[in-house]
Amino acid sequence: MATRWFVLYILSGFSVAVLSVLFINGHPNHPNALLQYPYRSESKVWPELKFSWKIAVATIIGFLGSAFGTVGGVGGGGIFVPMLTLIVGFDTKSAAALSKCMIMGASASSVWYNLRVPHPCREVPILDYDLALLFQPMLMLGITIGVSLSVVFPYWLITILIIILFMGTSSRSFFKGIEMWKEESILKKEMLQNREPIVTSRAELLIDTVYEPLVPRKEKTKMEILQFNLRWKRILVLIVLWVSFLLLQVIKNDVAVCGVSYWLLFFLQFPIAFVVFGYESVKLYEESKKRRIAGNTESVCEATLEWSPIQLAFCAVCGVLGGTVGGLLGSGGGFILGPLLLEIGVIPQVASATATFVMLFSSSLSVVEFYLLERFPIPYAIYLTMVSVLAGFWGQFFVRKLVAFLRRASIIVFILSAVIIASALTMGVVGIEKSVQMIHNHEFVGFLEFCSSQ
Repeated sequence: MATRWFVLYILSGFSVAVLSVLFINGHPNHPNALLQYPYRSESKVWPELKFSWKIAVATIIGFLGSAFGTVGGVGGGGIFVPMLTLIVGFDTKSAAALSKCMIMGASASSVWYNLRVPHPCREVPILDYDLALLFQPMLMLGITIGVSLSVVFPYWLITILIIILFMGTSSRSFFKGIEMWKEESILKKEMLQNREPIVTSRAELLIDTVYEPLVPRKEKTKMEILQFNLRWKRILVLIVLWVSFLLLQVIKNDVAVCGVSYWLLFFLQFPIAFVVFGYESVKLYEESKKRRIAGNTESVCEATLEWSPIQLAFCAVCGVLGGTVGGLLGSGGGFILGPLLLEIGVIPQVASATATFVMLFSSSLSVVEFYLLERFPIPYAIYLTMVSVLAGFWGQFFVRKLVAFLRRASIIVFILSAVIIASALTMGVVGIEKSVQMIHNHEFVGFLEFCSSQ
């Protein structure tokens, strides 16, 4: 029921925001309707990389944002873009490109760390490859849509949509964390009283906080865990999908905008994404149906769902929405994927590991494309990526140690919620400031025409 109300909140908020732009389009406040927005017309601004208080502050914020962002499985792009524009002084496009570099670096180190960690309570990989293959194609498709919409949507509308989405996901994650905290407290109390623990819907989550399985198992070396967590066939499918989208984007950038070839390449992304998504959807649906008939209550994957066409369609919409937000914002789409994985019953450790694994592909795709378009300075990209690599590794290390010490996996959920709310505040402040400036300068604040804005 809570999920339905959350979806209704998102749809209502987005609908009102978009309809308000149509109203403004019908009542222009300035005769020059072709005036561009500041963030589209602004020139390229690349400050020189040299030690200063700005670099020091950006390094600290970038380190903390990467550490907590990867732990929560949301990346941290909502923190990086304002930091790079307000503190370092980059233009918005370059800041968005550099934020992708930071997300890629943090995700890469987090994935490497997680591959050497066993699943907390089951004899399966800590990365859920089924969910990765389900969401990755929709996420990549959404990112390309979001990048296209970013040059059409007015800046103030993007700001409102971000605030609506982030406030909704952060509050939902926060209440989810409170529920987990209460159940963890009940279980810890039962364990202290030396009685049989109460088995709840999240019993697996509560027990796994100490990384001790219910049934003793043979200790594995780091190399054995790494080999067990790797599923090369699944990874190969994701790589092929990644290369396909990259080639389409590179070729599309060299053709005339809105020409026949342009639209052909743009819409060719849809069947590629739907083929991978459809294959994984059919697999999950058939396996779930087979288990229900056999009376097997064990979930097909980490999600505690009985996969139905409606639930699969919901996941597809959420994947596209997450990618679209990532394209508009310059993030990796984790602001939707992280909370969504928790919502469908994935335990925090697996949700964090799977979300960062998916973001590694989506962010690296954007980084390669931005590199080919010369959207960011190489020295800054290398420096910030290295900072994020260190932050991602140590963030995972310390938070997982803290979870094991306190025996509370809900800490990961609270971190996720905190990163999203921090991103909402920073992006909201920057967006409101620019929107007020645009209104003060009597600039056009409606939808722009797609072809002329590319």
